[in-house]
Amino acid sequence: QTVERARKIQRFLSQPFAVAQVFTGFEGRLVKLKDTIRSFQEILDGKADDLPESAFYMVGDIEDARKKAE
Repeated sequence: QTVERARKIQRFLSQPFAVAQVFTGFEGRLVKLKDTIRSFQEILDGKADDLPESAFYMVGDIEDARKKAE
């Protein structure tokens, strides 16, 4: 379980930056610090255990990951 959460965090660290949009093809996102911290905390607390690892790649916050997983 710890490794699974760590892998989700690793993917979550790929938040899309506006300056990289031309290289990644993903629209850049500006995420508030408090939303980023809250999202990390939810992953660590297991509140995102039901989401697949792939949902965390190139998203802005935990809500984006939930939408992507649908």
